[in-house]
Amino acid sequence: MIETRNFRILRNVVLTILSLWVAIPLYVVVSTSLKPLKDVAGLFQWIPREITASPYLDIWTTVPLAKYFQNSLIITVCATLCSVTVAVLAAYAIARLQFKGKRAFSLTVLSTQMFPGILFLLPLYLIFTQIRNLTGLQLQGSYLGLIITYMTFTLPFAIWMLSGYFASIPKELEEASMIDGTGRMGALIRVILPVAKPGIIAVAVYSFISAWGEVLFASVLTNETTKTLSLGLKAYASESDVFWNQLMAASVVVSLPVLIGFILVQKHLVAGLSSGAVK
Repeated sequence: MIETRNFRILRNVVLTILSLWVAIPLYVVVSTSLKPLKDVAGLFQWIPREITASPYLDIWTTVPLAKYFQNSLIITVCATLCSVTVAVLAAYAIARLQFKGKRAFSLTVLSTQMFPGILFLLPLYLIFTQIRNLTGLQLQGSYLGLIITYMTFTLPFAIWMLSGYFASIPKELEEASMIDGTGRMGALIRVILPVAKPGIIAVAVYSFISAWGEVLFASVLTNETTKTLSLGLKAYASESDVFWNQLMAASVVVSLPVLIGFILVQKHLVAGLSSGAVK
């Protein structure tokens, strides 16, 4: 297909508009985070009159951001590891094993993605309350409760993605390994997992991002000791004042782990998403 001059001009214009649409909000966040509070209170200034790094220092003392960061890191990493582990085993069973109800199980897992997350909030809250009443185990306001909650909405997508990826891997690879005396689990660990590395990384990144920025469930199922970053950012707004420069600085800091992780694994992420989706 030969591109005409008018098409190239239109394409460049559309891409420029879309780039500005994304870049301008990022510029506002970063520039606001480098301004003193007195320069943020009035009309927005596109070129800061004064640049200071004090907001990036003050964010750690205005609110207990380090504690929120620790809570988010513990919950997100644990939820990601648990989701990936369970998804690998479930997806491998769907892709390789024949069992009764396999199709129904696959459809059920996929159909859960059709429902909004808020639909599960009240049932999970009631389940946690019943567990506490019957066993004394306190899930609400604990790390474990939020880890289980995040797994409920990351697992379906993870299983669906990995089952398609595993199905695209030739069976002969693991059959050759099992002929040499390796069991099915050994073939999964030694043969399938190294080949499926891009797909597993894609699922891990999805699970991490979903848990890292989640607000709805965290607002109900956490307390002051387990509050996450997404909720902690609201602490920069008090009844009398809003520390906009610190809020923007904290937003930049909170975004860095996801940004750095995405940059490091972007090649595997693209390969994993495309391979899993094609199948």
